[in-house]
Amino acid sequence: MLRVLTGAIEARDPYTRGHSARVTALAEAVARQLGWSDERLASLRVGGPLHDIGKLAVSDEVLRKEGRLDDGELAQIREHPKIGARMLLRMAALREAIPYVLYHHERWDGHGYPSGKAGEEIPIEARVLAVADAFDAMTSDRPYRRALSRADALAEVERCAGTQFDPEIARVFLGLFAESELPAAAAS
Repeated sequence: MLRVLTGAIEARDPYTRGHSARVTALAEAVARQLGWSDERLASLRVGGPLHDIGKLAVSDEVLRKEGRLDDGELAQIREHPKIGARMLLRMAALREAIPYVLYHHERWDGHGYPSGKAGEEIPIEARVLAVADAFDAMTSDRPYRRALSRADALAEVERCAGTQFDPEIARVFLGLFAESELPAAAAS
């Protein structure tokens, strides 16, 4: 079921092909450094691939739009975490993914969405996923911009530690690149 849902998410937007797998691999590498248990890592392997499931309800015009989104389109995109969480509430076997889905766009400084949580109010699952998700988004071509280089994306993670990202998780993430401890698929 997880593969079917992930495939449905990626089929909606060709620019995100492989995104869920890369984000999950990056997040898992960070989680391992943080000492997560096997049970917690198994939960990540469910939540990571499903983090964008709410985008199934976003119109194709918005998902594939080239250029800047207007206020209405941005509001539609910002609903995807809540929509995804509501979808998962109906599936008992996937409820463990809700923290990843609902909170992965929250920011350490409280300026994220959908609820404006800040700091440790944000579940650690989402704080780990947020860095991996942002890095993969920055290093992937999108309809509205070309990918950043790995070096530029890493510099952005470093710059945003303590504002967008949990500073400790950003430090661990950056350390994995410095020590080349990432799985080959995640590091590319």
